[in-house]
Amino acid sequence: MLIAEAEALAGCAYGVPVARDGSWWEGFDGALPRNLEQLTASGHVFAITETVVHPHGHARGLARRLQERLLADHQASLGVTLVDHTDHPVRAAFTAWGWQEVGQVHRQPPGPTALRVLVLPLGERTAEHPDGLAHNAGTQRPE
Repeated sequence: MLIAEAEALAGCAYGVPVARDGSWWEGFDGALPRNLEQLTASGHVFAITETVVHPHGHARGLARRLQERLLADHQASLGVTLVDHTDHPVRAAFTAWGWQEVGQVHRQPPGPTALRVLVLPLGERTAEHPDGLAHNAGTQRPE
């Protein structure tokens, strides 16, 4: 969890490392892209589970900065999050910050059954991997 405050609490972002076993992707609609499988298995994927920012004018850009700092602190190569398929303003905000939609997952109740999967590639963009989703076997994290 990462907290931002000035005179009072301004916002927070929190999340969890995605388990290497791929269980986070259960319910993914269709075949999971291979590069997402590889990054997950390497231990370099971090899920942003919540971002909350007070709607003050001086907090502009704070949500994005909190997410970026949280991902950097965990040395993630890929950020992932789930967004309710009906929450268009949140999806638009994430897209404006560079997140990309890669599909959807179907989760069991009590939550919504269809959630959009958004990813934020943090890897180097190359001619071979213009999406920034490159797997580097040399960066495999220990179990």
